[in-house]
Amino acid sequence: MSGFNKSADSAFHNLTPAKFAEGLRQPGAVLVDVRRPEEFAQGHLSGAVNIEVTAPDFTQRVASLDKDAPTYVYCRSGARSATAAGQLTKTGFANVSNLLGGVLDWPEPLTTR
Repeated sequence: MSGFNKSADSAFHNLTPAKFAEGLRQPGAVLVDVRRPEEFAQGHLSGAVNIEVTAPDFTQRVASLDKDAPTYVYCRSGARSATAAGQLTKTGFANVSNLLGGVLDWPEPLTTR
């Protein structure tokens, strides 16, 4: 397994933590944590913006992001972020990647800042 594969039913990429971390290093990459605010406050990836996928204003909030920027989404286990990644691609985001396994599989410490 290469760690980089395109989901069969959508236009986003599912990435292993190593490939996800590699992608975040590219200039202009946008990192979105789609968990609830209280989950985000307990620890998140450095540089992430918190936009809860289950919030009623999710679509409006992500509309302010650059649709052409490489966009990386994650949650606790990868399920909610896969939903968010699908929604983003449907609304015109060109380069969306989902973290397989979410923060549960993230090898580095999370930040609370």
